[in-house]
Amino acid sequence: MLDLVAVREGGTVAQALQIALRTAQHAESLGFARYWLAEHHNMAGIASSATAVLVGHIAGGTQRIRVGSGGVMLPNHAPLVVAEAFGTLAELYPGRIDLGLGRAPGTDPTTMRALRRSRVETADDFPQDVAELQRLLAPAEPGQRLIAMPGAGTNVPIWLLGSSLFSAQLAAERGLPYAFASHFAPRMLHQAIDLYRNLYRPSAAWPKPYVVIGVPLIAAPTDAEAEFLASSTYQRVLGILTGDRSRLLPPIENYAARLQPQERAAIGDFLAAAVIGGPDTVRAGLAHLHKATGADELMLVSDVYDPALRLRSLDIAAQAHAAMAEGSEAVSA
Repeated sequence: MLDLVAVREGGTVAQALQIALRTAQHAESLGFARYWLAEHHNMAGIASSATAVLVGHIAGGTQRIRVGSGGVMLPNHAPLVVAEAFGTLAELYPGRIDLGLGRAPGTDPTTMRALRRSRVETADDFPQDVAELQRLLAPAEPGQRLIAMPGAGTNVPIWLLGSSLFSAQLAAERGLPYAFASHFAPRMLHQAIDLYRNLYRPSAAWPKPYVVIGVPLIAAPTDAEAEFLASSTYQRVLGILTGDRSRLLPPIENYAARLQPQERAAIGDFLAAAVIGGPDTVRAGLAHLHKATGADELMLVSDVYDPALRLRSLDIAAQAHAAMAEGSEAVSA
């Protein structure tokens, strides 16, 4: 699961953080493999800006589930600082920390300047910073002058995130796992995955390519209720597209019907990989995505206004996953 730690209309940041922990604990009880948090800045409705702090909070409140960044926006940070932060987390929670890296700033130009001051980014910076992080998290070499402490020797798994072909190619060249941001930018999903697999160079840690895809998920007992709950996501997406970002809003009955055709089309493009519906619809939707992409993992993003109904949405997704697994076993047998 990927969590942006949405601040709900009428709620507080403290409540959003509490909801995130309860959601992670519930996901762990359902057998989810990992729980990631995404770095965003200067956004009223998102409370995951201090990503490493939140990773530690979630890891400390769970027992087994892997916790990580989905991702840390590397242009905003010095690699040494990232290595020390995630190295510390790896020492606190051995074998449970992931470091997903993105190359977008994750914010607006004004905030980007505040984060990076006068730094001018070039096309070579991100690959160089990734390589530096790999060195800092690997065992220190004799004579190495710059050592992350903590960090050196923790070998925190690095993932590359992206919504275009750049990170897909880089992940393939470095033999790193790759997560595609199809939860908000699905247009190049298949092209990026194909490029990544075709160019993949095996590494010691990852002898085979490994793909995760983002999936917006809203599940409910019926398709009609799921569509109603999804109106919170529709409002959020329209706000992103129009520059009117707000807190996560309550669902509205027949919201999509009130929109202009071009607004519905834009939301549809943004959420082209979404799975929204009752149990049968969810099972079919997840199975279709898995078959179409061959993804090793599906990473769910579930923006449901009512926290209890969000947990129920995860329950339905877990049941759908179990049914898919049973079906695969029956076919192979």
